Parts: sequence; C-alpha cells; structure tokens
Amino acid sequence: MKARLLDQQLLIDLARLDGVIRTADAARRNPAQSARVSELLTERHAQSAVLTGLLGDRDDARAELDRLESDVALVDARTARDTERLAATSNAKEAQGLEHELVSLAKRKSDLEDAELVIMERLETAEAAVAQQEAAIAEINAEGARLSAEGKAAVAAATASWESATRDREALAARVPADLLGLYDRLAARGVGAGELRQRTCGACHMVLSGTDLQALRQADDDEVVMCPECGAILVRTPESGL
Repeated sequence: MKARLLDQQLLIDLARLDGVIRTADAARRNPAQSARVSELLTERHAQSAVLTGLLGDRDDARAELDRLESDVALVDARTARDTERLAATSNAKEAQGLEHELVSLAKRKSDLEDAELVIMERLETAEAAVAQQEAAIAEINAEGARLSAEGKAAVAAATASWESATRDREALAARVPADLLGLYDRLAARGVGAGELRQRTCGACHMVLSGTDLQALRQADDDEVVMCPECGAILVRTPESGL
C-alpha cells in the first residue's frame, strides 16, 4: 500500500488516542476501587453475621438480668409482707413459721443477688463486644463510602477523558485516507495498529529492529506503508527513526 508519509504520520496520534480511549474505557467500566469495595461488602456481610450473634448474647444476658431483678422484687415484696405479718401476730407458732420463711427469703435474695452480679459481668462483656463489633463495621462502612465516592469520581474523570479522546479521534480519522485508515483499524482491532519507528525501536511493541530489518526500511520508498517485522503494526517513519 502507498500513502503519503505525512498521512502515515497521522497514525501516530491516532494510535495514541486509541490508547487513551482503551485506558479510559477500562477505567470507567472497572474503576480501581471496585475490587476493594467488593471485598468490603463481603467483609461487612461476615462481620454483620458476627454482630448478630453478639447481639443475641447481649439480649440473652439482659433478659436473664431482668428475670433475676423481677425475682428479687418478688422476694422483697414477700419479705415486706411477712415482716408486717410477724409484727402483727401474737401467735407463737405463726411467728416461728414467719421467722423461718424470712430466713429462707434472705438466703434466696442473697443467691439471686450473687447471680445478678455474674449476669451483670456477662452483660458488660457482651455490650463491650457489641460496641467493638459495631465500631469495626462502622470502619468498613466508612472505607466503603470513601472508596465508592472515589470510584464515582474516577468513573466521571475517565468518562470525560474517553469522550474527549473519542471526539479527537473522529476528527483525526477524517483526515486519514480511507484505505490507510481501513488497514490501521484492522490491525488495531487485534492490538496496536501503528507505532513510530524511533531510534530503531518500534513504538507499538518496543522491540529494537535488527540491522537487516532496518536496511530493508531504508530501501523502502517514503510513501510505502511498511510493517513492523516483530508485531505487524504499521511502522511510521519520522526524522527520529534513526535510519
């Protein structure tokens, strides 16, 4: 294929814009924050399950403490009633029975209060565990919110870059002869379509050409479209090519 060297050199900017478009498109479809956000969602789900268990333990302890406090209140009420009856009775046998029951009630209250202390310690531990777990989940949520905001900003920036580069590419492609553009597009569909030959190095694959390949390029006419022997991209010659 033949094409003016100036037209061939348009492909350098076209390839650069295609690179920008590919990078921006990948960034807007899958921002760098996505993987970590997915990890955080999985981690939050697991930590929430742990929190559910801890909340159950705390609620069980609270229910047990409420039951003990209710039992103590019943013992206190019965003790007050028996004390009043004891003060009012003149029956020795009844008084003896009431005194015996008051001793039993005092023992019962002491046992309940001991059990309350144990449950209160258990409840304190459970509440501390819940608070710690809630703090851990809050940190996960905060990081997730921050990364989500960063991801949205990155997507917006990438989209703007993609749109700008796409417009520039359309304008530049309109200046490239149709046959040359068609060849470039076919090559670009499977990789980099063109690269500048700079200091004997292909700009598409970054391979240094051999002396034999360089000699063949020196012998090619300026308007001849040549390909990189390494990657098959259009090799665009410029004054910086080192030929």
